[in-house]
Amino acid sequence: MLAPACAACAQVLEKPTQGPVCEACWQSIRPLTPPLCERCGDPLATWRPAAAPAALCPRCRRARRYVDRGRAIGAYDGALRAIIHALKYEGRRSLARPLGALMRCRGADLLDGAACAIPVPLHGWRRRQRGFNQAADLAGEIGLPVVAALRRVRATESQIALPAARRHRNVRDAFAATGDAARLAGSIVVLIDDVSTTGATLEACARVLKESGVREVRALTAARVVAAGDRRS
Repeated sequence: MLAPACAACAQVLEKPTQGPVCEACWQSIRPLTPPLCERCGDPLATWRPAAAPAALCPRCRRARRYVDRGRAIGAYDGALRAIIHALKYEGRRSLARPLGALMRCRGADLLDGAACAIPVPLHGWRRRQRGFNQAADLAGEIGLPVVAALRRVRATESQIALPAARRHRNVRDAFAATGDAARLAGSIVVLIDDVSTTGATLEACARVLKESGVREVRALTAARVVAAGDRRS
């Protein structure tokens, strides 16, 4: 009988009863280190023009943002990328618990004072195809009440596969508020998803929540896609 292998590095697990990912892979996940954009959480260049706002990235300075603050465990690469892939596409749902624990730890400032967590919803056919919503699994592990305040009303292409210029168009009008959103008026909420690429999906969700009366929308993801030269982890 073959010994089980780590879902991230494929090495034989020394302690398979402790989960499908080895300790070395978990320890390899480094946080994104400051300076970070205060709005989206992207790493900032260590140099900036003197006239630039000290804590905002160029993208957040250029456009209106509905997400007030964003953070992630780390960059979408290495072991973290493999772990998220195993959760999302291989059905390793037990990985939501340790990922959620890392999100709680590294996003503690975002969770402080928030009324609830809101998972980014999947369209019905994708939810049936996958059998679960990974964002909902993660939301259930961060220690806040989970409220299904959003629904996806239009199927969309995967954001990862699209060029940056098409991502906002891809998710435009793809989300709507549910009846639960009305009771969140004036509240601080935290959007939960597995990966943020350009932040287009989170922005589309945050816009709907703001239009429903939510006062502040924060976003916490397991990982975010950052430029190769900007990880500084």
